[in-house]
Amino acid sequence: MPKLLIVDDEPNVLYSLKKCLETESLQIVTAATGETGIGAVSEHRPDAVILDVRLPDMSGLDAFSIIHEIDARIPVIIITAYSTTETAIEAMKRGAFEYLLKPVEFEKLLATVDSAIEISLMSRTPATFGISDGDDVSADQIVGRSTAMQEVYKSIGQVAPQDVNALILGESGTGKEMIARAIYQHSRRSDRPFLAINCAALPENLLESELFGHERGSFTGADRRRIGKFEQVNRGTIFLDEIGDMTPATQAKVLRLLQDGSLERVGSNETIKVDVRIIAATNRSLLEMVKDGDFREDLYYRLSVFVIQLPALRDRTDDIPVLVRHFVNLFSRAMDKQIRSIAPEAMARLEQYRWPGNVRELQSAIKHSLVRNVGEVLTVNSLPTAICGSEMGDSGEVTAKLDLANIRQHVSDRLRHDPTNLYHQLHSEVDRILLTETLNHVDGNQAQASEILGIARSTLRTKINDLGLRFEKRYTENP
Repeated sequence: MPKLLIVDDEPNVLYSLKKCLETESLQIVTAATGETGIGAVSEHRPDAVILDVRLPDMSGLDAFSIIHEIDARIPVIIITAYSTTETAIEAMKRGAFEYLLKPVEFEKLLATVDSAIEISLMSRTPATFGISDGDDVSADQIVGRSTAMQEVYKSIGQVAPQDVNALILGESGTGKEMIARAIYQHSRRSDRPFLAINCAALPENLLESELFGHERGSFTGADRRRIGKFEQVNRGTIFLDEIGDMTPATQAKVLRLLQDGSLERVGSNETIKVDVRIIAATNRSLLEMVKDGDFREDLYYRLSVFVIQLPALRDRTDDIPVLVRHFVNLFSRAMDKQIRSIAPEAMARLEQYRWPGNVRELQSAIKHSLVRNVGEVLTVNSLPTAICGSEMGDSGEVTAKLDLANIRQHVSDRLRHDPTNLYHQLHSEVDRILLTETLNHVDGNQAQASEILGIARSTLRTKINDLGLRFEKRYTENP
């Protein structure tokens, strides 16, 4: 269970924060002084720390420095009722995860703590290889015994100890983040901070500020100076996922950082030196983007010092039975299911399906099946409709049944009534069915849905809003 350490000398604050943040899945440890807080870090090894700036026996910033000497990977959230620009800047320059003012808005604090613990677990939980035959089944295992995955393991071993940039290529859902974590954990910087940024998840105008920081007043809403992630993770490793979605302006700033190790905050002319290892990933063809003028050629060559190409799941079908058993064992425990075997017909369907969403889609399919399944044998009837409702084509490829005759008849009926805007109307009808079924299949997870559909997350969000669809995301696990 993740642990959160709260260090504050005000009993009311300690009580309130513990009461608000403690759950069945998060253990809270408290301390009232810097010295006892430092001792708690050594004793409990928390996954994140909330630290007050003013403590009775020492400065919170001094306590923070000692905590980072113990373990620089622990995210520390600085809170204070006495804000000064210098304190905020110094805290972030030293590597604080976030700097918040009292009274802290609960939703903001909760989101910050969740993010800090997620980053901490990513950096501190080993991404292991293969699959355990015993009881040690973990979501952090990179599973696969195929020849293609053996080559991936070799590549990780080759690049991890070398302090060079790496580029991970692969379709959505192939596990690029897990590979990045494995590289970091086997690198010389494994005792330093690790941060992951999804370049496609942030709006264009915020990504540059998030990475490089900004000065007060540099844009609307910039009410104080902010230290960027590159400064924050100095001497550590940063994982830039979906780097193909990065804007030209941000690409230019990343290139400069790679060339001479320097950056400038948005709205500043001050040059800041940083030492960061970059691991980048994308599901897009950067070479095609270079040809089309959408990605800088010089940046591509700076990032691709060492390239790891991840195979699609359909290209390593030998691994599907191993992955299926791994996910069944993993999720059966969480759902309190007793699945002892998988019906041969169900396994055959899983092996025959093409898996456009790769391992992530397989993971969601197994969750879905376990929810529906009754008994100790996973049957074909519990599989998602897209899989159990598939049929074998002439080439041996599994294809979903599609009634084209009804679609043609529907179009003909519309044409007889002299319609207008028919293209948009039909596409809206198809989108409504396609998006609804896909989002239901992944339990409302828009990230997974966009990957299965092969469209950008922003495009999916726009279509959902245009169609007035509503979905609740119930599961958040990632493969």
